[in-house]
Amino acid sequence: MGTEDDANPPTASPRHASHPTNGLSDTVHQRHRLGILTIAADAERVEVAYLRHALELTPGNLSRHLAVLEEASLIQIERGYHGRRPKTWIRITRQGQRALAAEISALQELLRRHHRPSPTAARREAADTP
Repeated sequence: MGTEDDANPPTASPRHASHPTNGLSDTVHQRHRLGILTIAADAERVEVAYLRHALELTPGNLSRHLAVLEEASLIQIERGYHGRRPKTWIRITRQGQRALAAEISALQELLRRHHRPSPTAARREAADTP
């Protein structure tokens, strides 16, 4: 048997017509790509070897994630040398910074809504209070 809440599903108010998960980007939200962007946002540029170590990725897996982010214009890849050793760095682009900010904003809204007591929980609390 259903509960009272099943019979009366929540309705979206005009103010909350869009659920916060609609603001999550499939490109950015994948956990390794989100990790790449957040690390890159904290530095002018990041060495790929550091990303591989920090995110515990194989070279091939990291390469694929970097390709997806580069194709979306969220990062730039820079190849060069440090002494005689070849190195690869990435930089987050302005578009990448905006996409990361939008992702974080959507996650914050989701958390804000999730931590708000539901009407059912509020009624239970009120009933339990002497």
